[in-house]
Amino acid sequence: MKRRHKRHALLAASASAALAFTLLGAAGAQAETEAGARAAAPDIPVANVQQHLKELQAVAQANGGNRAHGRPGYKASVDYMKAKLDQAGFQTKIQQFTSGGATGYNLIADWPKGGTGSTVVTGAHLDSVTSGAGINDNGSGSAGILETALAVSQADLAPAKHLRFAWWGAEERGLIGSRYYVNSLPQSELGKIDAYLNFDMIGSPNAGHFVYNDNASIEKVFKDWFQTKGVQTEPSRETAGRSDHASFAAAGVTVGGSFTGAGSTKTQAQAQKWGGTAGQPYDRCYHSACDTTSNINAKALDLHSDAIAHAVWQLSS
Repeated sequence: MKRRHKRHALLAASASAALAFTLLGAAGAQAETEAGARAAAPDIPVANVQQHLKELQAVAQANGGNRAHGRPGYKASVDYMKAKLDQAGFQTKIQQFTSGGATGYNLIADWPKGGTGSTVVTGAHLDSVTSGAGINDNGSGSAGILETALAVSQADLAPAKHLRFAWWGAEERGLIGSRYYVNSLPQSELGKIDAYLNFDMIGSPNAGHFVYNDNASIEKVFKDWFQTKGVQTEPSRETAGRSDHASFAAAGVTVGGSFTGAGSTKTQAQAQKWGGTAGQPYDRCYHSACDTTSNINAKALDLHSDAIAHAVWQLSS
């Protein structure tokens, strides 16, 4: 009888252990699922991004038709962005510099939650050329990263790395604002930048879908994500050395980003792959007065705004 009771006790203990293991496994799986859900970037509402573009268009219309360095439309653009970020809980600062005898401004916004050891910087130039409002170049990238920053606030995100967003002045004069910022950083701060992501033109009307190929690991983050959306990307050749990521790359910072094309011509193969019109520029209004809100491809803007959020969430986790 004692042996039989002992056997039942052993069986009961084994069953209890198995049940506990199963419950622990289920709890672990649930925790992993919840962690995965927390890590997933939200969908960025393209209507919100478009509203920012309408506001930048209104700024240009109220200030001589442009938002160029040294003109009142640029400072008004900075003030619009800063007000949104301040309201969302970012720690903002305006960095001043001088170019061509005029004062320029960089807007820097730090998210106060999350890690402090490494930093992911996401940036776009906010200035236009003097000939127009610059809504695709580069209201689109500026609005896309603004709405991503606001999504960080809405999610109350606390990532493993520090998040910083930046809007550069005087890019159209030769990357002046971003170069000034990089040169102003102490080496200890520069060394903390784990990655710089750049977005310059993401709503081109005859859009291509390009990914910076400066760094293979960041390029893969973008390429893999676009592939899940059924979009085959190409390396971004047109941006080489021509946008603010070049200021960071020259200082040894790892860079990446996405792009929808500027003044170069879409090929027949690209038109077959992406749609649009072969033999025409990606943006026929590049650096022209017609670069207004009517010069935006909403589908491309939506896609690349979501790509920004995905990269920020992925690379800061």
